[in-house]
Amino acid sequence: MKNTIKGSAALAVGSMLPGVSAKSYARIIGANERIKIGMMGVNARGLALANNYARQTNCEIISVSDVDTRAAEKCIASVTKIQQSQPKAVPDFRKALENKEMDGLVVAAPDHWHAPAAILAAKAGKHVYLEKPASHNPAEGELLVAAQKKYRSVIQMGNQRRSWPNVIAAINEIKNGTIGRVYFGKGWYTNNRESIGTGKAAAVPSWLNYDLWQGPAPRRPYKDNLIHYNWHWFWNWGTGEALNNGTHMVDLLRWGLDVDYPTFVTSSGGRYRYQDDWETPDTQVITMEFGNKCSIAWEGRSCNGKPIEGNTAGVIFYGENGSIVIDGNAYTIFDLKNKVVKDVKNTKTIDARNLTNPAADLDALHIQNFFDGIKNGATLNADILSGHKSTLLCQLGNIALRSGSALNIDPATGHIKNNAAAQKFWKRDYQPGWEPKI
Repeated sequence: MKNTIKGSAALAVGSMLPGVSAKSYARIIGANERIKIGMMGVNARGLALANNYARQTNCEIISVSDVDTRAAEKCIASVTKIQQSQPKAVPDFRKALENKEMDGLVVAAPDHWHAPAAILAAKAGKHVYLEKPASHNPAEGELLVAAQKKYRSVIQMGNQRRSWPNVIAAINEIKNGTIGRVYFGKGWYTNNRESIGTGKAAAVPSWLNYDLWQGPAPRRPYKDNLIHYNWHWFWNWGTGEALNNGTHMVDLLRWGLDVDYPTFVTSSGGRYRYQDDWETPDTQVITMEFGNKCSIAWEGRSCNGKPIEGNTAGVIFYGENGSIVIDGNAYTIFDLKNKVVKDVKNTKTIDARNLTNPAADLDALHIQNFFDGIKNGATLNADILSGHKSTLLCQLGNIALRSGSALNIDPATGHIKNNAAAQKFWKRDYQPGWEPKI
């Protein structure tokens, strides 16, 4: 797709964001125009995002793409009511990418589609808002980072906590030395998920394009306990709780501890609670060491919702002079005697166990940062390289668990060293003809 730059202002804007050329701003809107967005995947989280985007006065959703005709119709009706204009139903998002009016694509499809869809969007000259995780496997994540560099798209990952004001303030407390040198961080997610049972072979529903839903993933027969949410727990399409929810917490820990790639990763866990089709761990602990600097631990309990530090999901940083707990958009600072030194409350209602829309008003800040990156070349709060690094840490935990081995990691690249069994999980097999390419 060829683009034309309108005026010298666009050229000036294009030079403001490292890695983004003036050419990227070819579609940039005028002062009184709205950013035109296409939605991909609108059943659950995608529907919540669509509604949030539609509420932004500087945005217009112009297309909705979903393999489920019911989900698409529901989303179109909801968005139309909000923005007073009706987006077009384009079931195959690849067709939607051909629309020259589209500025950006929001990708909220299942995990196995994340990197391949974002790469296709970048190749089509679109900017991308990509839900976490950045990729299904490490090789895809690296391919996506390379695609961003090649096509100069603005790609914001849905690590929305990086745009939440009190979270930013908490991380600044850490970086400013409030609790001294920080050397250990722990994150967690807890829930009381029920069994998914044993699926039965069934005819593909009339409302579902199952072939497009599977997309790049090797084909598996349709079962009645797979779509829409339970795909998270199957390795062929999902990435387990570690990337479903752990990505958010590990990202905060990596941010606060100011680390990139680890030197050593271990993980333990399994599917313990129920005997059913669920393949990924329902109980998992991942530990990551970063040389002699610090370490990170993440605990996931999908089937026992007992909180940690009083929170169903959160992180805690331990330093020489105290600790800091981040819970949603709130944080508390403790001294070494466990006395509360500072307590900053949530400014918005947050429900960590809401599967689709736990913090809409706060997430709007992340959306606006994405828009600011598109329009003005502003620095993204969660650019795709940062998103890939946080995603990779969780992927390494899964690889350690699945390979039954401790991983030695090259801290310069994040790559696994001298472990053939683990290296097999670095990338995946693809359905022939669907392999992502840049």
